[in-house]
Amino acid sequence: MSNYKLIALDMDGTFLMEDKTVSAENRKAVKAASEAGVTVMFATGRGIPNVLPYVEDLKLQSPIVAVNGSEVWSAPGELHSRTMFNPELIIQMRDIALKYDTWYWAYSVNGLFNKDRWTEKVWDEQWLKFGYYYEDEPVLNAIREKMIEWGEMEVTNSHPCNIELNPKGISKASGLRQVCGMLGIEMSQVIAMGDSLNDISMIREAGLGVAMGNAQDAVKSEADVVTVSNEEHGVARIIEQYILS
Repeated sequence: MSNYKLIALDMDGTFLMEDKTVSAENRKAVKAASEAGVTVMFATGRGIPNVLPYVEDLKLQSPIVAVNGSEVWSAPGELHSRTMFNPELIIQMRDIALKYDTWYWAYSVNGLFNKDRWTEKVWDEQWLKFGYYYEDEPVLNAIREKMIEWGEMEVTNSHPCNIELNPKGISKASGLRQVCGMLGIEMSQVIAMGDSLNDISMIREAGLGVAMGNAQDAVKSEADVVTVSNEEHGVARIIEQYILS
C-alpha cells in the first residue's frame, strides 16, 4: 500500500488539457485515488472563482491552495487563511508595467483586474497576486531582476512569458504545509505535480515531486520524477504508478 496520502495538482499545463478540459483518463484516475482514501486537491495560481467549477465537476471536497498560496481553503467555501499584499506594492508594480508597456493583471479578493480593466480604488481592495506578461525576453528579465532586487515578494511564473508575484514567504509549498497540518500528515506523504516555476516550491518539498513532460527545464531539474505531458494524461500515469499499483 502506498504511503502517499495527498496528491497536489497544478491545473494549467498539468491536470488540464491545453483546451482547459479534463481528460477522461485524469478524471478516472482522480476518482480511483479518492476511492483508495487518498486526498486529491488543486494547488494552483488561479483565483478561487476559476477553480471551483472544476472542483464541483469532479465532486471534490478537499482543501484548495489558490493564487499560488495566497489563499488556502480547508474545503470548497471554507477559507482557512489569506495573505495579502500592501496596496502600495501593487501601485509600484503597476507603475513598472506602465513604464514597460506590458500586459499586467492582479487578483484581489473581489476578482481579477488587468490592463484593460483596472481600479482607481487600489487601497480599497485586498490584493493577493500580481502578474506581468510580455513576449520580449530582455524586458521580462529586466522586470524580474527588479522584482528580485526589491526583495519583498516571491517571484515565479506560470508560463515562460510571464512573471507571477506573491507576498514574501507565500508559495504553493507554504499552502501545502498548512493543508498537511489540517490533515495530520507530513510533506513526505505528498505527491506534488506541476510544470512551471510556481510549482517548484511544492515539488522540492513533497515526498514525490513530479514534473510534467511539458514542464519548463528548471522544473524538471528539481523533480524526483518526470512524467509524460498534460496532453498525454501525465497525472493519470503517476496516480496509476504510485497510488493504484
